[in-house]
Amino acid sequence: MKRFVATAATAAAIILIGATSAVADWKPSGPINLMIAFRAGGGADTQSRLIAEELEARHGWKVIPSNVTGGGGAVLARKLKDQPADGLTIGMAVTTTVGYAMMAAKNPGYSAEDFTYLTTTAGFQMGIVALSSRGWKDSGDVVKEAKAGKPIRFGVMSPYLEDVTYLFGRELGVDFRIVMLKGGKGVMNALNAGDIDVGWGAGIQTKAVKAGTMVNLASGNAEPLKISPDAPLITDMGSKYATPGYFMLIAPAGVPDAARNSIAEAIAEIVSDPATKAGAFLDKGFGGAVVLQGAELQAFIDEQAAAAEQILAEASQ
Repeated sequence: MKRFVATAATAAAIILIGATSAVADWKPSGPINLMIAFRAGGGADTQSRLIAEELEARHGWKVIPSNVTGGGGAVLARKLKDQPADGLTIGMAVTTTVGYAMMAAKNPGYSAEDFTYLTTTAGFQMGIVALSSRGWKDSGDVVKEAKAGKPIRFGVMSPYLEDVTYLFGRELGVDFRIVMLKGGKGVMNALNAGDIDVGWGAGIQTKAVKAGTMVNLASGNAEPLKISPDAPLITDMGSKYATPGYFMLIAPAGVPDAARNSIAEAIAEIVSDPATKAGAFLDKGFGGAVVLQGAELQAFIDEQAAAAEQILAEASQ
């Protein structure tokens, strides 16, 4: 899959060249309401507010962020789909919002066809994390202890990760004691408090890993983690499923192409520039911007929907 990854100013310049004309094609007729599917202070919220700030500084667009939380983005999706398709209401969600989270709900109240997909901003740095003081080098050490009879408390922050973790343990013949926690911050707090042994982090662990107090034992992505390139892939350790995902800006279905392209490219320009606060935040916490748009983004969403269907079927057995 083709992806644009920006981790330096030279990369930002590439996307800036293509962005200038598209941004000039459309201007919002009023303030843009930016709904954020996750709590204040988290990675999605922080980057959204920094993007909003830079959109006003660069283009004079007034952007009003608000948190519309719940259901892994489902609450936002249900509200967003009924808004006018004029480019004045957009949402920060994640790709699983229109994948696993939607498919796992009996009556989600929205479908993948209800939205215009604008752009991704960054990928999850999804890792299995533990305190360095445990002495574990990779998740193989954890599995070894589990098979020796030690109960392993495994922190997750979504039903999606709960199912992937359960299936991972089942493949290995290990019965992890899965603990549902509130967001990545909840996982980090539980690790530090000794309430869990390992847990998933989607980038929030980066500071602790750099400081040496935590370690990424495995990458949940389909590729190595930026901060821990030597950590093995979970799929190489027995899991049938990786856990890739992206932060993503969406709008109601039917947004005109001029508005769609202008908004998408304006945001891509900002996040791909490490000189902006948003770009620096993504560079520090998520290994840099990853911009997927158009057919590439749609292809990823379709792939994840197919994977979610398989995960749900296997987890129910």
